Amino acid sequence: MKLVAIDFETADHSRDSACALGIVSIEGSRIARSSYHLIRPPRRQFAFTYLHGISWDDVRHKPQFSEVWDRYRDYWEDADYFVAHNASFDRSVLNACTTAAGREGPVRPFICTVRVARLHWKIRPTTLSNVCAQLRISLQHHHAGSDALACANIALRALKAGFPISSAVLRKSLTRP
Repeated sequence: MKLVAIDFETADHSRDSACALGIVSIEGSRIARSSYHLIRPPRRQFAFTYLHGISWDDVRHKPQFSEVWDRYRDYWEDADYFVAHNASFDRSVLNACTTAAGREGPVRPFICTVRVARLHWKIRPTTLSNVCAQLRISLQHHHAGSDALACANIALRALKAGFPISSAVLRKSLTRP
């Protein structure tokens, strides 16, 4: 099974405003590779700098989403599942960004590590920082690379413990209705 953990940071309230991407490929029950990339969003407005520390000055000369996403095709192209914490958010950002970029998004089910933490370990609350603290997983919260790596480690821990993480799949596809 190949999994791809993914995390986005957004500049504003619109889902097409990705300003950072963290992506981790899990192959053969191990982390095969990981990457982090800043993205120039379609607008200069930043509402969430206070959360992730990214501003327009940080991304003004960075590539747009389409350029970044195309670079990571080999991460997700043959993946069975995407993994994300609060997966509905990252799925919606991916959907909005691929649509805005005129790209066809990958149609893969998402495994939500919020659900994994609740179902497997009975952790509450299930914020990423709380789950990582409970499982002693290193985290620099709201850094897309660190968040994606943390999600990958949560999924790997659950798999190694025998938990069928596919039971935490979000049942919606990436395509628009």
